[in-house]
Amino acid sequence: MSNLTPVIKSIQDIMRQDSGVDGDAQRISQLTWLLFLKVFDALEEELELTRDSYHSPIPEDLRWRNWAADPEGMTGEALLDFVDNELFSTLKALSVDPVRNPRGYVVRGVFEDAYNYMKSGHLLRQVVNKLNGIDFNRQAERHQFNDLYEKILKDLQSAGNAGEFYTPRAVTQFMVDMVNPQLGEVVLDPATGTGGFLVCAIEHLRKQVHNAEQEATLQNSIRGVEKKQMPHMLCVTNLLLHGIEVPSHIRHDNTLARPLRDYTQADRVDVVLTNPPFGGIEEPGIEQGYPADVRTKETADLFLVLIKHILKVNGRAAVVLPDGTLFGEGVKSRIKEQLLTECNLHTIVRLPNGVFAPYTGIKTNLLFFTKGQPTQHVWYYEHPYPPGVKNYNKTKPIRIDEFDAEKAWWGTEADGFAARVENERAWKVGIDTIRAANWNLDQKNPHVGEQTSHDPEVLLADYARLQAEAQALRDELRGILAQSLSAKSAAGA
Repeated sequence: MSNLTPVIKSIQDIMRQDSGVDGDAQRISQLTWLLFLKVFDALEEELELTRDSYHSPIPEDLRWRNWAADPEGMTGEALLDFVDNELFSTLKALSVDPVRNPRGYVVRGVFEDAYNYMKSGHLLRQVVNKLNGIDFNRQAERHQFNDLYEKILKDLQSAGNAGEFYTPRAVTQFMVDMVNPQLGEVVLDPATGTGGFLVCAIEHLRKQVHNAEQEATLQNSIRGVEKKQMPHMLCVTNLLLHGIEVPSHIRHDNTLARPLRDYTQADRVDVVLTNPPFGGIEEPGIEQGYPADVRTKETADLFLVLIKHILKVNGRAAVVLPDGTLFGEGVKSRIKEQLLTECNLHTIVRLPNGVFAPYTGIKTNLLFFTKGQPTQHVWYYEHPYPPGVKNYNKTKPIRIDEFDAEKAWWGTEADGFAARVENERAWKVGIDTIRAANWNLDQKNPHVGEQTSHDPEVLLADYARLQAEAQALRDELRGILAQSLSAKSAAGA
């Protein structure tokens, strides 16, 4: 089969006829657990050929090949009854342990909160038969499926707020390239989403693999945590397709729920790559696990505290953060002060509007820092739109080759980025200036004229300032008038 896109499209069309499936998010969730089982079965076929002792963690009658692969197999009520009352209930309750049965642990984690939305066993059989047209053991089709998988992830954009876990590929690629993970280093994304950063890191590390021992090192060096069920399931399937045999280090959990003091030296990692959720508020009590001086309910701020804490000395991080974090006051100032005291925040790449369109128009930044040395100065690089482009959108996203200028300018951390020079897009701000500005990292480009901000926080602050100034003038005028009137009446008397 040369093109997989029509297969997925026809599956979506079949699901639209089913009364139980309501909207894109449920369609994609439904497609995801089916895909997971099909991919898992294809990878098990390979393992059975290469390992004599291979034993599946899934009970024999629940393996895809034994209930789904035969186009004339179960259908209608019998299929529905099997899926709802045997397949799901058994996989959710697999008795597994991450050390002794890591594969089973992965399967149970995927099905923990999964759900079969389809109400028609006949339509479900049609979907299953369509999926059987894809052969995941053929390298060419697997490669093609990776592209298709990216398309499915992009379709999440239209599924309500599901876009919050999709970072444009060009951005993840650039961040991984600049952080440059090395084989043997542990890489973590504490807000994994569908696994974009981890897949990029795997591809980057795989170029360094030349033998079985190195492959084993790679298999064990990828970590992730995702709070929501659907992106977690997409992430696990994504990693299986990218050659991580047992993605048991991808936990379905809220990273922030674990108190900071519970992290031991063994939990620390070499590299963090992440795009934490912006603007989110954590449930009450989560912030109690954090030191009193940096307690906040705001998700992105807590992630920054966590990342700083979880890095090993000399560990490196690249994090996507909104403008609000840069100029925010109060707790945000204290978090930034600690970050710049304990880490070298050497570079902030300022992205233009629309990189994350259509989910958010908020301006975002890429922060690169290394733990263990205080910051002396921060380099800023303002990423421009490509010539002729006024904004990014779904059909014209940001592209990796746009980052060529940053890459050429970047230099190396070993010599303190000595080769960097200021230009109309790049400038350097010393720590004393940042400290004097109460740790405001929103330092404007000195090489361009007066900039208009479209940030709602800034606009509201300006509005409040102008209101206050106007009120002060009115009060002053009232005082002058009152004075002159009382002087007049005094003279009249």
